[in-house]
Order: sequence, then C-alpha cells, then structure tokens
Amino acid sequence: MVRFTGNESVSNSALSTLVRTRNNREFLGIPRFTPWYYIYQLVGVGESPALLDRETVASDIERIRLYYENLGFFDASVDTTIIEYRPRRYEVSFIIDEGRSSRLRSISYTGLPNFEDNQELEDEFFSESLFAGRAENDSTFQVNEQYAAQKLRQEQTRIIDFLKNNGFASVQRDSVRALIKRDEDDRYILDVLYTINPGEFYTFGDVNIQLAGPDGNGEFDQSITEEDSRFAEPGFAIYMDKQDEANTHFDLLTEQLQFRAGESFNQSSYLRTVNAYQNLGMLLINRFGLSEDGSLPDYSNENIPVFFDLQTLPKHSIRTEFFGMRRYGFGTGIGLNYNNNNLLGRAENLSIGINTNLEFVTSSTLNEISPRDDEGNRTTTGSDIFQSYEFRVEYTLPRLNRALSFLSDAPWIESARTRYSLSYSQSNQLFFDINSDVRFNLRYELRHSQQYQSFIDMFELDVVDTDPSSQFRQNLINEFGENSLELLRIEEDFRPQFSSVIRYTLRAQDTNLIKRDYGYFSEVSAALGGNVPYLVDRYIITPGELEETLPSPLGISSNSLAYSRFFKLSADYRRYFSITPDAVAAFRIFSGYAHPIGDSDNIPLNRRFFAGGSNDIRGWSPFRLGPGSIPPDEVTIPGGEVKLAAFTEFRQTFMKNVLSADWYLAWHTDAGNVWYGPGNTFIDDQETDLLREGRFRIDEFYKQIAVGSGIGLRLDWEFLVARFDFTYRIHDLELGWFENRQMYFSFGIGHSF
Repeated sequence: MVRFTGNESVSNSALSTLVRTRNNREFLGIPRFTPWYYIYQLVGVGESPALLDRETVASDIERIRLYYENLGFFDASVDTTIIEYRPRRYEVSFIIDEGRSSRLRSISYTGLPNFEDNQELEDEFFSESLFAGRAENDSTFQVNEQYAAQKLRQEQTRIIDFLKNNGFASVQRDSVRALIKRDEDDRYILDVLYTINPGEFYTFGDVNIQLAGPDGNGEFDQSITEEDSRFAEPGFAIYMDKQDEANTHFDLLTEQLQFRAGESFNQSSYLRTVNAYQNLGMLLINRFGLSEDGSLPDYSNENIPVFFDLQTLPKHSIRTEFFGMRRYGFGTGIGLNYNNNNLLGRAENLSIGINTNLEFVTSSTLNEISPRDDEGNRTTTGSDIFQSYEFRVEYTLPRLNRALSFLSDAPWIESARTRYSLSYSQSNQLFFDINSDVRFNLRYELRHSQQYQSFIDMFELDVVDTDPSSQFRQNLINEFGENSLELLRIEEDFRPQFSSVIRYTLRAQDTNLIKRDYGYFSEVSAALGGNVPYLVDRYIITPGELEETLPSPLGISSNSLAYSRFFKLSADYRRYFSITPDAVAAFRIFSGYAHPIGDSDNIPLNRRFFAGGSNDIRGWSPFRLGPGSIPPDEVTIPGGEVKLAAFTEFRQTFMKNVLSADWYLAWHTDAGNVWYGPGNTFIDDQETDLLREGRFRIDEFYKQIAVGSGIGLRLDWEFLVARFDFTYRIHDLELGWFENRQMYFSFGIGHSF
C-alpha cells in the first residue's frame, strides 16, 4: 500500500499522480481490496503484482519535494517508511513536513519596449497580466497570494506571446526572467520582478506558397506574384507556384492569409493562417516556417519571410459498405459513397451517397406484431420483405456563402463552413409506406475558438409523403374506436407533413470526444419550427388567409401537406473527472422543452423528445420510455414535449493493452423520462385517464422518473470505444422500485455520454 501523511495543503489524489510507487488498484478506493490482482493470481489475466522498487521510492521523494517547492513550500521535507506487514507485503508511507508557505507580495515589470506612442498597447499589456490588481505605480502590482511557480511560468509565456504578437519576433524563453527577492524581515514574503529583453522590432517579409498535386512530383506549372494591397504592403508581395494537378485557384491560397506581407510581425496571425490551410480539408501542409530551409529565422533582417509547402489530397474517392441489421427480422444492406474533394478548385467538397436495405420478416413474427380484427384474428398472414433506400447529396464550402460573407472577417469567427445537404428516401413497412421523404438543410458552422462553436441551421426542411393503407386505419378503428382521440392524433402524426426549423446551437467543449476522461462538453439549442410553410401559406398560396395545409412542392405528391408551428429549447451539460490515473467519474444532465405556437396544437412527430436506448436511459429500448408512466404497449401518441434526464458513470481500468485495448469496468445510473407538455392543447378537451398519466405535472413528474443502473464493460482502442452494458430497472414505472429482476443488455460504439 502507498500512504501519505502530513500533507495538509495537498490532497492524497494529487500526490498519487506524482509518485511511481503504486499499489495494485483498489476497487472504489476500498483499502487492500484489489480484485484485478486477485483475478491475475487465479487465471493469469488482470493486473500483475505491483513490485516494490526502493530506487523508485527515492525518486518519488524528490518529485514530492519539488512539487511542494513549486507551491512555495521551500522548507518542505519528505521522508519515507517501508513496513513489511505480511511476508512480501509492504506499506510505503511518505512522511511530509510541509513547513511554512511563501507568499507573493508584489509583481513588477521592467524592460518593456517603448509603448509611449501606443498607450492602448501598454494598457493592454498590464490589464492582461495574470497578477493584475491594485497598482502601486505604472509597472508594479500588489498581489498578496501564495507563491505558485506554475503561475509565474504562465505569466512568462503570456509576456512572450504578447511581444511576439506585436512585432518582437525574436523573443525567447530566456528573454523574460522572473527575479525573486525575499523580504528582509520575513523571508516568506516575496517580491517578483520580471526583466524583459524584447529585442528588435520585425515585420512580415514576402510570403512564398508552393502547392503540389496529389503525387507531389514534377515541376511547378504556374506561377503568380500578388501585390494587391489586401495581401501586401507596398514593396512586398505574395509569390505562389502550383502544379496543374492541384486543380486549385490561386485566390483560395491568398484568402487564407490572416496577415499582410510587410505589416508588423504577429505570431497569432501566422498560426491562424496555418490553421486556415488545415481547415480547408483538401490539402496537406508538408512544411511551414519562417525560413526557406526550415531553420531558425534570420533575425539580422528586419523583414521575416514566410514559407508554406502545400499538397492537395486526391480529388476522387469511392467507398462501399455492407452491413447487417435486425429489427422485426434479419436484413442486409449496401451503401455506396462518392466524394469529390476540391470540386471547383476552391476547396468545395461534394459527397454523393446511396444505400438500400432489405429486411425479411417471417410469417410467425408478422403474426405477432400485426393487430387483430373484431373477431380476434390476426390481420396478416405469410412472410414479407420490408425495403428502403436513401439517396443523399452534400455540398460543403470552407467559408460563409454570399448571404453571410460580410461576417468572414469578424474577430469572433476563427473559421467558418457552409454546408448544403439534400436527401431523398422511400420505405415500405407493415401497413404503412413512406412514398417520399425529402430533406434539405442549409447549415453554417462557425468556430470561435478551440473550445467554442456555433451552428446555425438556416433552412432545415422536411417534406414527408406517407401512404397508410386502408388496413392501417381500420386497425386503429378496431383498437381505439371510430372517433377516438387516439385515432385522430395518430392520423395527425402520420399524415403527409411539411416541417421546417431554423435553429441556433452553441457548443463548448474541453475534452477528448473519444476518451471523454477529462473536462466538459455543453450544448444549448433554440429552434423555431414551421416558419417557412407558415409564410408560404399566409403570403403566397392564399394571401391573407391561413389554410394550415400546403400543396406538395414540385408535384412530389398529390397529397396536401400539414405543418405545425412551435419553438423548442434544449440544454445538455457533461462533466468528466479524473479521480485517479485509472478511474474516471462522469455525469450528464439534459433538459428540453417544446411548445406549439399560433394555431398549432402539437409538435411534429420527428421534432418531439424521446427516451430510452443505449445512448440515453439504459434499461429501456429506444423510444420505449414514456410519456410519463404510460405503459409502452399502450402508448398511442409517442414522444413528448418535455424531457428531463440525468446520467452518472464511473469507469475504472482493470486490464491494459489486452487485444491492443484498455479494458474498463463501468458502473452507471441513468434517470429521466419524457412527458406531454402543459401547452399541448390537442388533448385538452378529450383527456383520458391514460393520457393524463403522460402529462407533465409539477406535483407528479418526480414520481414518474425512471431509473436504471448496472455495470458494463468498455474496450478502449486509440480511436474507438466498444461498450457493453447490463442494466437493471431500479425504478420500473409499471412494477415500482426494485421489483423488476430482469437484466437488460445494450451495446454501443463510443461512450454513452
């Protein structure tokens, strides 16, 4: 075992990350309970014994001492005791005497460049200081905080970056030093002086860009010199060479430049240019630098040239895929995707895909899922084949299109992308065919920084032409009655629809989206639905009147199309904590609300919230939880306008590099549900006892929270996580708390959240 004593200012978990002396992993922190080692002893698979190495212990002592020194505990001492409490079983204790911590009293700066001609720049330098506070004079701040070497190094980095972004390109780490002075009366009180040697002032020189084709061989076929004032100061130029095989316009290369040749050197602008070329997605950066041969820049010249060596990716690619599926029966499918990279020579991307699948359903299965007639007989016999196909086209520009091009130079947009997508699909199912489902979306993707992104779905349109059979309606009449609310609502959900949404989404993330073992992920979204068909109905089809239906566009169908107006809000927050180097705790909370507006009384089926599934509340099948406490087999109006959910998961490694993957044992608990919203007026007049169970009521909803919990296994390869979960329904809404003994299995790719 490894123990720490005397560490009042630093937690055990922080110290455990420093030392290399490790005991075998304890399950849930239970002392001496190391199941992975016991498994290894039994079957040879698990975790081998952690061996004591006294040299490693000595190195750990020094690491702990240096860590305390970096926190200002300059008198800290570290010792150790090693006790053999059983034969070949040792307890290693690190005994720490922290001593008194040192505090920073003031921070001063000297040697700054002459900013007298630019007072705003000088004010910016001091206002961005990590120690900015009460100023004693023009260059000294009172601090009064505990000494932290890491923060001092961060301030050194900030000073270097500030100078490099304002023309002082030759600044290095040793150009900025922090001198520490102890107070004469109290040696634990420190004053810090940053001495700065900025060097000379530099400007960008000429820019040299070479673009090769996919093969990268041969001479350059075209050359051009660009001296336009948009890209270069007088006397400076952009020199570009490219091969014909690159199939790229020269202006695409100049548009990515975030600086002008001849202007003051700015390292951030230079690096943003590198990122801009990478974000194009149609080329590789073989080399970039501030000298032709990749060596250090020539600081003897006040103009620093810039060099980019680029190469385009292959223009055409085709990918095929075969897949199996199982829903009512067993099926198979095939997909074909063609990708044209750099379609028109300005980094446009065109993707065309088609996939189709067939699903064979046996007569016995159909006999089980088909409804009964008035005499109790099943309404179908024999086997059947369900089939569907989809055709899709996606066209992407690595910039904003003309409608929003005025935002291209906005300081809060680092890069942008415009994406057009169009799809057409058909499918036939039991008693129900989708003759056509046409979807179009215009999306703007804006990257503000490494952490923040915005998505604007300007036009998300969906035209669905359905064809329920007469048997479909008769089955509903047999089950619910001729004029029942359920019949009316189901017919409303499955009639031909014209759905539209305009949506804004803000996403912030500071985590690895595959590993999800640190940081956070959050997303908030606001959408307004039905605006396009409403405007067409009111001002084009029948000006001044509302028919609440539209003719099918382009003659896609002879059916009229219904539409609904609504707004929809959602928020999703996820947090990941690294408890130990081998254990992660994660939680997620989600809330969503949708509400019909205008004369509409419902939310379209494909815009509602649903619950259940391997990536949602585990223990329930997809879309089979809720609304409220309505039993799944009795749900006639699926989905809801309100959703609340919370998720927790604890993951710990128990085997490493087995089948080239790290193996995790996970414990999860998921809770939540969906409900009909209080603004759903469609069922107000005819609300039944059953539908009432699906209503969101502030004094009842907490009783309808479904809870599932269980264990799972994760196989974590470098770029892929396979997930196996076994879940019990802790709160089954039909049976109650802890009454369901059945285990539910789910499988997924990637972490659940």
